[in-house]
Amino acid sequence: MTATAAGSAAAAEAGLAARLAASLARLHPASAGPIGLAVSGGADSLALLLLMQAVRPGSFAVATVDHGLRAEAAAECAAVEEICSARAIPCAVLRVTPAPGNVQAAARAARYAALAGWAARHALAAIATAHHADDQAETLLMRLNRGSGLPGLAGVRAAGLVPGSTLPLLRPLLGFRRRELAEVVARHDLRPADDPSNADPRFDRVRVRQAIAAMEWLDPVAVAASAGHLGEAAAALDWAAAREWDERIEQLDGALRYRPLAPRAIRLAVATRVITSLGQTPRGGDVARLLDRLEAGGSGNVAGVLARSTTDGWLFSTEPPRAG
Repeated sequence: MTATAAGSAAAAEAGLAARLAASLARLHPASAGPIGLAVSGGADSLALLLLMQAVRPGSFAVATVDHGLRAEAAAECAAVEEICSARAIPCAVLRVTPAPGNVQAAARAARYAALAGWAARHALAAIATAHHADDQAETLLMRLNRGSGLPGLAGVRAAGLVPGSTLPLLRPLLGFRRRELAEVVARHDLRPADDPSNADPRFDRVRVRQAIAAMEWLDPVAVAASAGHLGEAAAALDWAAAREWDERIEQLDGALRYRPLAPRAIRLAVATRVITSLGQTPRGGDVARLLDRLEAGGSGNVAGVLARSTTDGWLFSTEPPRAG
């Protein structure tokens, strides 16, 4: 590499580091405590590690998770350990066993549970992942294609909670492109792990990713920004739904009465919360169809909860056990 090219590469990486610093300042100031990075060994998470080392050296630790689903996983975790060791970054390998069933969903649940436990043991204040603009665009388009409501269209949030815990979950790279992150890793002469499932067209996300790549006019950063705006709208909806709950929900003996007053989007949110509190978490489409029946003066059942329209509102109660 010539001196000019090297200088240009250094300037590009400095610019990315400055962007990450600004993102972290909004999401998790340095005074809030150390961060745990979830690093798979792929290009995205390795770039997060490298940029964090430039932005907040000594204020983070790394965990890499071996799900035991691929023979290469142990070697990939060892490679992450080696990268961290060369940079004096604390690194832990977390080995998990996903529950049977939906492999991807089970692996995700096991991964987050392991990360939350690791963070608690090491007094880490938050977990950060390397989700970026391309991921966000893929998520939004997938959910649009499924007819998702506003909460689903919000995509992944820049800040949230690790599932099943109160630990902050940060996604500071949502304004970054996949190719930018890959270039960071290449400049450091690191070889990222390559999970073959990321190119397997049997998965919806892979097919959407391939379609986005073929649409040169599509700007994933702009799509990710739109998801962020939808996230703000979803937060406003949550606020309004909480107010509707406080003002329009009556606790009865083993049941809840809802006297709806707000627009339909808020009714959906309140009804979902009612059903979840009495039964199980329902699918959004099922709640929408139930509301159609209730608004027409009828009744129905969703996720173990019976609902019926009365002269005094909508009455929700737990579905009685089936005989026999």
